Amino acid sequence: RFIAKPCAINLGIQDSGPHRAQPNAILEKVFTSITKSPDGKRLEGLSKQLDWDVRKIQRWFRHRRNQDKPTTLTKFCESMWRFTFYLSIFFYGIRFLWTAPWFWDTRQCWYNYPFQPLTSRLYYYYILELAFYWSLMFSQFTDIKRKDFLIMFVHHLATIGLITFSYMNNMVRVGTLVLCLHDASDFLLEAAKLANYAKYQRLCDAFFMLFGVVFIVTRLGIYPFWILNTTLFESWELIGPYPSWWLFNGLLVTLQVLHVIWSYLIIRTASKALVRGKVSKDDRSDVESSSEEEDVTSNSTKGILSTSSNGSNRLNGHVAGSQWTGE
Repeated sequence: RFIAKPCAINLGIQDSGPHRAQPNAILEKVFTSITKSPDGKRLEGLSKQLDWDVRKIQRWFRHRRNQDKPTTLTKFCESMWRFTFYLSIFFYGIRFLWTAPWFWDTRQCWYNYPFQPLTSRLYYYYILELAFYWSLMFSQFTDIKRKDFLIMFVHHLATIGLITFSYMNNMVRVGTLVLCLHDASDFLLEAAKLANYAKYQRLCDAFFMLFGVVFIVTRLGIYPFWILNTTLFESWELIGPYPSWWLFNGLLVTLQVLHVIWSYLIIRTASKALVRGKVSKDDRSDVESSSEEEDVTSNSTKGILSTSSNGSNRLNGHVAGSQWTGE
């Protein structure tokens, strides 16, 4: 409110929403009381009742569904908050882990386990991360619903479960490695969204491409060959198959499956960008646009995270029109 909003206003971001639907009491009653997406039979009935073309009614419902979406200003403020958190917690983690012996030798995660001291810095690192992911869990139900809602829900559950479980079992050393690794790419995506909202398209595309590279390297390279290697094999070798070994590694493998799915989406988006010379719509977008609107905007420039008047965009996100909407 006091930092992100003034920054957005200085960048020329307006607090304006998407195109609003034409006021109509009959259609509004159907929308609020019966259905937000009427089928063909109901559309025909409404067409006869209102003497409107079916396509016009479809467009009205589309605009009505979209008009409650957050504005570009709201999305900018949200992304700036997340960017600030991800960047701060990542550098905090790197600074803390740089002097930790298990950062350089993962076998140190299991020496003398479970009798390993819990330092104050390690404690606060865990509590901050846990609080943040709980906030994401709750806000997911109030944010715009995305196509990857279930995947994100599973991700948040697995993350919260891992943080809590590893803390209760004093597996905090390997836990810090997992947390730091996941924070390495998140702030780059938020930076791309901020650039997109401010209409710095080249900067946005550069940040997104950098995000994609870091994401794939960390989640498909370092994570399985560094983290999973120590939790699956080194821990088995040094302390044996303890009872919680199966649950702990099951959650970690679940995260790896999600990493593969997201990496596929990133690669597909990036490949389309290379063909077109700019990044296109996020395939997980849920905000709709009519064919007429697509015709009007077909000649306009759209980048990887290009936004419309409702301004949302994010890889974990939604789209307004043929553009991204927002994480």
